[in-house]
Amino acid sequence: MKQKPLAYRMRPTHINEIIGQEHIVGDGKIVNRMIHAERLASMILYGPPGTGKTSMAVALGKSLNIPVKMLNAVVDKKKDMEIVVEEAKMIGQVVLVLDEVHRLDKAKQDFLLPYLESDLITLIGCTTSNPYHSINPAIRSRCHLFELHALTPPDIKIAIERAIKDEDKGLGKYNVNLTDDALEQFSHAANGDLRSALNGLELAVFSTPKDNQNEVNITLNVAEECMQKKSFSHDKNGDAHYDVLSAFQKSIRGSDVNAALHYLGRLIEAGDLDSIARRMIVCAYEDIGVANPQAGPRALAAVQAAERLGFPEARIPLSVVIVELCLSPKSNTAYKALDAALADIRSGKSGDIPIHLKDSHYSGAKSLGRGVEYKYPHNYENNWVNQEYLPETIRKREYYKPKKTGKFEQAMKQVYEKIKQDKNNSK
Repeated sequence: MKQKPLAYRMRPTHINEIIGQEHIVGDGKIVNRMIHAERLASMILYGPPGTGKTSMAVALGKSLNIPVKMLNAVVDKKKDMEIVVEEAKMIGQVVLVLDEVHRLDKAKQDFLLPYLESDLITLIGCTTSNPYHSINPAIRSRCHLFELHALTPPDIKIAIERAIKDEDKGLGKYNVNLTDDALEQFSHAANGDLRSALNGLELAVFSTPKDNQNEVNITLNVAEECMQKKSFSHDKNGDAHYDVLSAFQKSIRGSDVNAALHYLGRLIEAGDLDSIARRMIVCAYEDIGVANPQAGPRALAAVQAAERLGFPEARIPLSVVIVELCLSPKSNTAYKALDAALADIRSGKSGDIPIHLKDSHYSGAKSLGRGVEYKYPHNYENNWVNQEYLPETIRKREYYKPKKTGKFEQAMKQVYEKIKQDKNNSK
């Protein structure tokens, strides 16, 4: 009899064996609390491929020793669901794990609804689609919705090491010796897809002959072949990796769109979406800032789209925003101004808050003179009135020094200089 794939054999059978997804299965989190309360509710698990949706669904049922039945909303017919319901009537309760739940047609849905209402069937639907867009409201309203995130390289390493050691379900009997570089390759090249990593590992083990010591030695070259992906060049300490990240950010700052796209490509080949996302968002606020205030929200939106799409499609929104970031006007005035303010605070230059700015929303504040002389700007022309806001000891400090970069900052510069002029004229 043909053996089932490693990814299938290594599926968790208890909530404690689930890798990643700490935001819902960690101690004190909602799904963990359901299991401890022995009250498993119907839910929809959605997220990228290979994040363990079906595995988690099965593990949750088994954690409470509830019979689990697995169906596919596309392949299996209404008759198959009727069989599951009859089994549930005989034994009291069944967990129905329904893959591709977003493809559930109306006839199957109408059949299942009353059994979900009565808790005879606990539905755990699995889908890569956004349930708010793709799942009928009648089903959605009866289920909790939980998003599963792409697994991180450390998560995948845990799964690989577990599979290598497990002699019953895993590869323990093959005496596998995995080099550090090969482990890095499997964990990063999978791009968060654990199934892909385990499939690659299994292929590597079965296609590599044992050596004289009866060991299966999996090297970086073998891992690259089995994952069909070259490794991202980095040394043992990761210096080359951080060099690329540095070059990526500096190319954006330097407005070199071709260089930025090149380094983006290298990071995509490494599967390092987390670092790409962090550097893009930092650049949007650190290097572009108020010169193009929409760069930050657009960078964040592109990152969220990339995370939802996964590679290879994730490269599309990333490329769009990288071009915008590179060709946007640059300004670091906002964060430099804050750094200057922080430097004063940390060196003891702060002083007492002016009494007219202090809180006056409590009994007795007025008798202390707090807030009494405060001038409400909206009561004055152009919503501005000359009054001191900085402590007396640093009232002449100017942290913000605007540049003539980008239309937005040019407009802010005009407002800033007009306020300065009006303050000087009113003295």
